[in-house]
Amino acid sequence: MNAIRIMVVEDDAATRDRLAAMINEQPDMSLTGTAACLSQAESLLGSTEHDVCITDLGLPDGSGIDLIRTARRDYPGIEIMVISLFGDERNVMSAIEAGATGYLLKGGSTAEVTDSIRHLIGGGSPISPSIARQVLNRFARPASPSAPRAKLADEAPKRSLLTPKEIQVLQQIAKGYSYCETAASLDISVHTITSHIKNLYRKLAVRSRGEAVFEAVQLGLIRVESRIDSQVTH
Repeated sequence: MNAIRIMVVEDDAATRDRLAAMINEQPDMSLTGTAACLSQAESLLGSTEHDVCITDLGLPDGSGIDLIRTARRDYPGIEIMVISLFGDERNVMSAIEAGATGYLLKGGSTAEVTDSIRHLIGGGSPISPSIARQVLNRFARPASPSAPRAKLADEAPKRSLLTPKEIQVLQQIAKGYSYCETAASLDISVHTITSHIKNLYRKLAVRSRGEAVFEAVQLGLIRVESRIDSQVTH
């Protein structure tokens, strides 16, 4: 099996070296490069192939959000995981909407970080528990009665485009299950799950799992329930 190719973007040298050491210690991972700022990161993105980009949000010459947007636009196959001190709703939601597929708070153990990278590559969306709660609370918030509904005309066609199976896949992904776990739960192949995901992206006009879940919740297609909550209720 090929090693997971990972680039690290972090302005703090000690944290950058710690993350690099974590990756280098793993037999199934390979460090493709490190960057200390946004401009270095953008150059590194195009200099070699990467499977995962780990990035901080606070960079000396810009925001990690800009890097996420660039990576998602120019290198759609790369997985992007934020590791940051910023755990507030604004930064979390901005990162997810820009295309991040994972979000961890700094200070995690080697096992937490490396297991999250594997989970990410396996189709999951690893998120620190406190961050996950914020995301769930954001989705659970009722819309303001005075909120504009200009998108209503666009929403109905999107609802009718999705098949029942695609909605089931979306619900599993929203709970944080990987592609393999979703396939096992729905008794279909991982290849079929991947096909459903591609169709969902196209139909919902999104480019990441986070965007797909967000759009589906806004359309009322799924109800967001954490993986832990699901296990407790079942």
